[in-house]
Amino acid sequence: MHPLFKLQVKATKKKWQGTPQLKPGSMGSENSFAEVTGNTTMDSAEKRLNELGYKQELRREMTMFKTLAISFSTMTLFTGITPLYGSSLQYAGPATLVWGWIVVSFFTWFVGIAMAEICSSFPTTGSLYFWAAHLAGPKWGPFSSWCCAWLETIGLIAGIGTQAYAGSQTLQSIILLSTGTNKGGGYFTPKWLFLCMYIGLTVIWAALNTFALEVIALIDIVSIWWQLIGGLVIVIMLPLVALTTKSASFVFTHLELAPESTGVSSKPYAVILSFLVSQYSLYGYDAAAHLTEETKGADKNGPIAILGSIGIITVFGWAYILALTFSIQDFGYLYDPNNETAGAFVPAQILYDAFHGRYHNSAGAIILLFVIWGSFFFGGLSITTSAARVVYALSRDKGVPFSHLWRQLHPKYKIPSNAVWLCAAICILLGLPILKVNVVFTAITSICTIGWVGGYAVPIFARLVMSEKNFKPGPFYLGKARRPVCLVAFLWICYTCSVFLLPTLYPITWDTFNYAPVALGVGLGIIMLWWLLDARKWFTGPVRNIDIQNGMV
Repeated sequence: MHPLFKLQVKATKKKWQGTPQLKPGSMGSENSFAEVTGNTTMDSAEKRLNELGYKQELRREMTMFKTLAISFSTMTLFTGITPLYGSSLQYAGPATLVWGWIVVSFFTWFVGIAMAEICSSFPTTGSLYFWAAHLAGPKWGPFSSWCCAWLETIGLIAGIGTQAYAGSQTLQSIILLSTGTNKGGGYFTPKWLFLCMYIGLTVIWAALNTFALEVIALIDIVSIWWQLIGGLVIVIMLPLVALTTKSASFVFTHLELAPESTGVSSKPYAVILSFLVSQYSLYGYDAAAHLTEETKGADKNGPIAILGSIGIITVFGWAYILALTFSIQDFGYLYDPNNETAGAFVPAQILYDAFHGRYHNSAGAIILLFVIWGSFFFGGLSITTSAARVVYALSRDKGVPFSHLWRQLHPKYKIPSNAVWLCAAICILLGLPILKVNVVFTAITSICTIGWVGGYAVPIFARLVMSEKNFKPGPFYLGKARRPVCLVAFLWICYTCSVFLLPTLYPITWDTFNYAPVALGVGLGIIMLWWLLDARKWFTGPVRNIDIQNGMV
């Protein structure tokens, strides 16, 4: 075994055991678990956690609203739509962008409902990774959890990078407008300073995640109100401030390709690419599942947080798209490199045109851009929290090199601080090509979406094909509806992952090449090779830290 991957595997060499059984005569007894764990007052989710073979280590003190706040902050109202709005609008015009949100939202509900049912049955921090192992059964469980864990880890860490990049892009526009605009001699940050902003945001998120969980939860409570109030202000104010608004026929029916800019002349292909903004925005709701070991009544509140996040973002996201689209003043001018925002950030130009047109200054646009930037900040903070929890869970089961380091909890705050900084370091490495490559955001976005959403597919497929008698339902249960729901969800995820591998600009050159397929192919190839050559011999998936059969913790 290569020293890099030589883990402490003694605990993992026992046979995969699935859900542990109680001693004879104590099946279903809460008292038997209390005897093993030393806990006489037990939350229903903690009881289920013990049944699954895990003792309570993290603090279980988060309410449903706090969990919903973190889940919603991970999805975020602005961070998915804002950075990709301009490119998606350019592919096929406003109609496909507006109606694309509705189509993608519809299929997202199938994925969310399928995941809510599984979350209700398996309220563990490992979430997708743990679900995949137990739903796939003894034969395929280890391989399923291996694939799921690494897909999710890749997606979440790349997700930190997308927030850092888009946050830096928004800050770049704020600086430009604050110093005089592109036409007035304003300062447009060069690549080296852009990279510094990217790194700075990543480090700040990691530093904040080293404090107690209460601090993160409090910040995320601020986040949900920030986005709800800020979203309402933008959605209501922007069309009112704009001197003119586009007609309903333009917004809802106008189809316009831009082959001279995108190189895409096929209408079906342009429509597919215009949906990317919605597919990138409508995920992240699994964040609630990552926090189930820290949430009171997680078998009930976890599913509520997942579906609540989808519901809120569906409504507010569409309203935000409509507000931006109705407020466009000059469609062609948005992409002019000589405009006030250097043609670099379409939403910033829409805000500038609206406020400068009415008030002859850019103060209002700068304030609203700061609101949007705050959404990126809160989103990155929440994704860092989720990424660290996944790395912690995988390390707890000895599935990461040097697992003993990354599964350590902070002695005072009881959070996986080492895992937090590991995620931050990898995210910074992902951003280094900013200095030389112009399509970094496209690649990071594709990697993030495919990894993150692809991780959803593994447990959903396992739930689809498994025997119903082997599934112990939680309070949220689909019954006979689970097969059609899971089938639609799985097929939609496959489609989503496929389109993010497509070229987004033509002709394909080094400057326009979407290198996500290459990056993912190399990364996943190494992970699969590691499995075939070594990991399959010792990796058994989730490792229990309660031995119920012997009555020992």
